[in-house]
Amino acid sequence: MNKTIQKRQQKEKALLLEHLEKTPIIQFACEKTGVSRATFYRWKLDDKEFAEKADKALQEGVALMNDYAESQLISSIRDKNMTAIIYWLKHRHKEYSNRIQVTGYMEHKNVEISAEYRELIEKALDLSLPEGGINDA
Repeated sequence: MNKTIQKRQQKEKALLLEHLEKTPIIQFACEKTGVSRATFYRWKLDDKEFAEKADKALQEGVALMNDYAESQLISSIRDKNMTAIIYWLKHRHKEYSNRIQVTGYMEHKNVEISAEYRELIEKALDLSLPEGGINDA
C-alpha cells in the first residue's frame, strides 16, 4: 500500500473514531466519514490497534449518551413530568422498585459413590469420547 493511501486511511480512521465517541452508532459514523461499514469491520479485523480504539470509542460514546439521556431525564423531572419521576423512582430508589431480591445459601458436600455407579459413569464417558474414551486420555 502506498503512503498516500496509508495517510488517507489514518485520517479516515481518526475521524471515524471521533464520530464514534460522540455518537456510538457505527452506521452513522461511517456515513459521516464516507467509509463503508464493510471497510470499518475489515479495518477492525486487520488492525488490532484500530479495533481496540474503536471499541474504546464506542464505550466512551455510550457513556456520553448515557450521561446525556440522564440529564434529559433530570430536566423532565424538574419540569414535573410524572412519567420521568416514576421512571427515576422505580430505577433509582429501592423503596419504589418492582425488583425482588432473593438470597440464599448453598452447601456442597462430597458424597462417595458406589463402585457400580462409578463404573456406569466411566462407561458413559467412554461412549461419549472419541477413540477409546477416558482410559486413553
